[in-house]
Amino acid sequence: MIPPYRFEPDRSAASLQEEFGALDPASETGVVVTIAGRMMLRRVQGKLAFATLQDGSGRVQLFAPSATTPRFDALCDRSLGDWLGVTGEVMTTRRGELSVRVDDWVLLAEARRPFPDKWHGISDPDTRFRQRYVDLWVSDDERAILRARSTVVSSMRRWLDDRAFVEVETPVFHPIPGGALAKPFTTHHNALDLDLFLRIAPELYLKRLVVGGFERVYEIARVFRNEGLSPRHNPEFTMIELYQAYADYGDMMVLVEELVAHLARELHGTTVLTYPDRDGVGRELDLSPPWRRATLVELVEEHAGVRVDLDTPIDALRRVCADHGVKVDESWGPGKLLLELYEKTTEHALWGPIFVCDYPKEVSPLARSHRSEPGMAERFEGIVAGRELCNAFSELVDPDEQRARFEEQVSHRDAGDDEAMVVDADYLRALDFGLPPTGGLGIGVDRLVMLLTGATAIRDVILFPTLRPEPNDG
Repeated sequence: MIPPYRFEPDRSAASLQEEFGALDPASETGVVVTIAGRMMLRRVQGKLAFATLQDGSGRVQLFAPSATTPRFDALCDRSLGDWLGVTGEVMTTRRGELSVRVDDWVLLAEARRPFPDKWHGISDPDTRFRQRYVDLWVSDDERAILRARSTVVSSMRRWLDDRAFVEVETPVFHPIPGGALAKPFTTHHNALDLDLFLRIAPELYLKRLVVGGFERVYEIARVFRNEGLSPRHNPEFTMIELYQAYADYGDMMVLVEELVAHLARELHGTTVLTYPDRDGVGRELDLSPPWRRATLVELVEEHAGVRVDLDTPIDALRRVCADHGVKVDESWGPGKLLLELYEKTTEHALWGPIFVCDYPKEVSPLARSHRSEPGMAERFEGIVAGRELCNAFSELVDPDEQRARFEEQVSHRDAGDDEAMVVDADYLRALDFGLPPTGGLGIGVDRLVMLLTGATAIRDVILFPTLRPEPNDG
C-alpha cells in the first residue's frame, strides 16, 4: 500500500469530542467526517475491531465492523503507531463511547519500529529524551508541558509588546565572549579565518541598541554555555533579556513580579501554585506581587546565622566560609567570598518568591555601583523554590568604570578563571556615545517553564536536551 502524497482531514479528535461528546449511547448522527492520526490501541473481537486514533489534539475511538469496513483483515493487521486516515460516520457504541465508524481508511505512514504501549509508555528516562518523537505520543504530561512552554513564550511576547518593548535579534556568533560570567563554546569562520564564540548572553548587543535609541528592547535568545549537565543546566538554553531606558533595578523587580504573576494566571487562572520541594513534596507557592525584597547580607545572616559583609576582615571571612563548607581560593576578594557563602548556605533554602538584592561589585562587572552601599552593586536575583529565576541590574553606564571592571575581569582570567570576561572595546566605544539610566533583566525561560508546570528537571521542558552519545553497539 503506497501512502498518498497528501491527506485532508476535516475534523480533529478534540473537535469531535466538543461537538458530539454529549451523544446518548447507541446513537448515529449521519455526519460523515475525515480524521487522521496514529493508531495507539487496537483490539479485535471476532467480526468487530476497535482502535484508538490519536492526533495532536486528543483521541477518538474507531469502530470497524467486518461487514462494512474495507480491507478489514488488513486494518486488523496494522501495527501500533501506524498513521491512518479514516472517513466514516460519527456515532456512539452501546457503551456510549464516541466513535467514528470506519467506512474507508488509508495507511498514511507505517511505524516500522515497535511502538510503546500507550498505557506503559517508555520506562527508560534516557530513551524518553533521546526518542522524544516517540515519547510525546505516549506521555500526555510531557505533551502538556511542552504546549505550556509555547503558551508562556507567546504570552511573554504579547505582554512586552503591549508595553512598547521592541523585539530584536542580535548575533549568535560573537567575536569575543561577553555579557555573562560563563565559559563559551568556540567555532571558526573559514572565509574570514576568524575564531568566534557562540553567545553566552545577548546583553552587550542589546545595550548597544539602547545607545542607538531603542528605549525598550528585548530578545528571546538561544544562548550557549560550555558547562555541565544538571537538573537546572543544559549547555544550550533559552533566556529572555530586556532593557528599559530611564529605569533602574527597582523597576525591574516590579516588571518581573507582574510578568510572572500574569503568566501564572494565563496558564492556571491563579497565582497560587504547588511546586515540589527538594523532597518531592508539593508545597504552596504564591507568585502574586509584591515579592519580598531582602539584601544578600541580610539573608546570609538569616540562614547561616552569621553577620558578615564587605567590611569583615578577609581572614575572618575566609574562616566563616571554611566553617560552612565553602572551598576558598586565595585569589578571591571579600565580594566573591560573600557570594560563595550565600550560594552554599542560603540560596537553596529560599522558597520565595524573593528578590535577593545588592550583590558585591566584585561579582557584578556589568551592574551599576550601589547609590548608598559602597562596594555593592544595584543587582538582584529573583529566587523561587530555591532556584535562580532571573538576574537584573541597574546597568553600568559609565565607560571609565566599565573599562576598569573589564580590566579587573581580565586579571581574574589571567589567574585561571576561564569564565571571566575580556575587554570589549566596541562596547566601551558605544558607552562613550552615552547610555542613559537603564534597567536590564534576564530570565531563564526554561526555568520559568519548570516553575509554571511543576517540572523538576530542565530537560523535561526542552524538546531535545543535550545528551551523551549513544553507546556504539556495533
